[in-house]
Amino acid sequence: MSDALSNTKYLKAIRSPADIKALSMGELEALCGEIREVLVDTVSETGGHLSSNLGIVEVTVAMHREFASPTDQFVWDVGHQCYVHKLLTGRAERFSTLRQEGGVSGFPLPSESEHDAFVVGHSSTSISAANGMAKAKSMLGEDGYVVAVIGDGALTGGLAYEGLSNAGRSKDRLIVVLNDNGMSISRNVGFVARHLAALRARPHYVRFKNRVSNAVAAIPLVGTPLRNKLLHWKTELKKMLYSRSSFFEEMGFNYIGPLDGHDLGDLLKGFQAAKKLDRPVLMHVATVKGKGYPFAEKDPGVYHGVSGFDVETGRVPPSSECFSSVFGGELCALAKEDVRICAISAAMKNGTGLLRFSQQFPKRFFDVGIAEEHAVTFAAGLAHDGALPVFAVYSTFLQRSYDQILNDAAIGKEHIVLAVDRAGIVGDDGETHQGIFDVAFLNTVPGVAVYSPSCFEELRINLKQALYDEEGVAAVRYPRGGELPGLEGWRPDYRPYTLWEEPGADTLLVTYGRIYATVRQAARRLQEEGRPVSVLKLTRIKPLEAECIRAALPYKRVVFLEEGIRSGGVCERFGARLMAASYRGLYQTAAIDTFVPVCKPERGLAANGLDMEGILSLVQRRMGDGGQ
Repeated sequence: MSDALSNTKYLKAIRSPADIKALSMGELEALCGEIREVLVDTVSETGGHLSSNLGIVEVTVAMHREFASPTDQFVWDVGHQCYVHKLLTGRAERFSTLRQEGGVSGFPLPSESEHDAFVVGHSSTSISAANGMAKAKSMLGEDGYVVAVIGDGALTGGLAYEGLSNAGRSKDRLIVVLNDNGMSISRNVGFVARHLAALRARPHYVRFKNRVSNAVAAIPLVGTPLRNKLLHWKTELKKMLYSRSSFFEEMGFNYIGPLDGHDLGDLLKGFQAAKKLDRPVLMHVATVKGKGYPFAEKDPGVYHGVSGFDVETGRVPPSSECFSSVFGGELCALAKEDVRICAISAAMKNGTGLLRFSQQFPKRFFDVGIAEEHAVTFAAGLAHDGALPVFAVYSTFLQRSYDQILNDAAIGKEHIVLAVDRAGIVGDDGETHQGIFDVAFLNTVPGVAVYSPSCFEELRINLKQALYDEEGVAAVRYPRGGELPGLEGWRPDYRPYTLWEEPGADTLLVTYGRIYATVRQAARRLQEEGRPVSVLKLTRIKPLEAECIRAALPYKRVVFLEEGIRSGGVCERFGARLMAASYRGLYQTAAIDTFVPVCKPERGLAANGLDMEGILSLVQRRMGDGGQ
């Protein structure tokens, strides 16, 4: 048990959500304060998503008070605001292991707990998933409600509206909680609207409204027209008071709110009213991101996803130079010389290194929100009319844009550049965030060029090549963090590959990207053991150069090492090309064959045989214990 948890009175006593139901209102409010202290203390050590979780405390407590998980199921959009939920569902004692290998995941994970109803790691998915889950309950005659919690930021994703459109037409017990932390209740709603929102959230009001509606409709001859007229007047009045409610009601939802997302009393009344309706409800709650920790309230963006910080001062350690910052700096330098260059972000300008660009070139910077599909097609439109767009996006989120890359950009040979950040094993956020699939799906698209630099200087070179030497879609993919050791004495150039031939070597190691540094170190170790190997480093991994295949043919053994999914990866393509060229030697690959769980990148590489020891072991086995 962590020190922070041991100092609590109520939280440490909660073993399951059922324990919350026995607490008084005053005790619930004290519990919320304890939860915030544990969140701040834990995330300051482990890193993670702080601001969003501080803002959702009362909403989560009210949900567990009013519903009965796991019979009632909660779906957390994006999933990074589920920490409070985890604390209340039997994982408080292990919470200090948050985002650590073998510890508590930073995202919902059904294999971790029956209370995590659905795997979520990407945005805007909750309503669609919850719609399906609620429909299954109705279809199979099962008890329980399904509650989807979605932030206003996730409503910038188109899938959320597809979910709303379909869910609103259902008659299922589905409640969508819109966590709106981009507004102020007092400023945007006003006294009358707040009063009516509180009134509408009361269960007896809901019952009374339904009784009146049915009674009016029963009046002979005039009943139904009169009820419709009253409903029309009511709708027009609501449009004046609630600019948001009419949209959701037109989608088919009963709208409750906006409610104060930090007032437990209002929240509980809202959930009680929603349950009485027995049909799709949208409950709109207004929260403060970072609530309860002054530094996070003042600057929630800094503490949205943070690696660690000093609790007393709020100081976040400065970031060292990394691939993202090098990319951002180089793009700024190129944009100074070329007015056609513009940058696109999907709500990730800080994480992808585009903050400086957004400040220096505000008219050429476009943050489209959490809308990766739109970002690619928008980029294709920019390119079509003469701009040079660069879309900086995490590898895991680029997956959402496959259709747009294929149909909207590649077929028309629109020249867009994809700056694919967080490529390879990322680490702490687990399966949903590993960047191991981009190469495989980009390999399927004709005409796409893909670069994979191994160091900062090569990234600068490859970005220029992607912008000015390629046509159509060009991608430059690079890892999270900095360079790996082992590149001493090497200077990158503009060639698509580099071959280091060792005299007497009959084994060739082939690789690309970050792990080239480790492969070089392994080659040196083997040389010291009297087992020389040659190394072929690919820089432009798509298309493969014919010279690379020809260079590999004379070797007795070819070993391809790839930090990416094996199926569809470069190692498979390289092997197929070797076989087509009648290669007669032994071809061996080391790549990734499964989803990669939470772990540090070095542990993930080791688990897949891509660290120094794994590479040496593989090559030495192939060479034989007695040498070559």
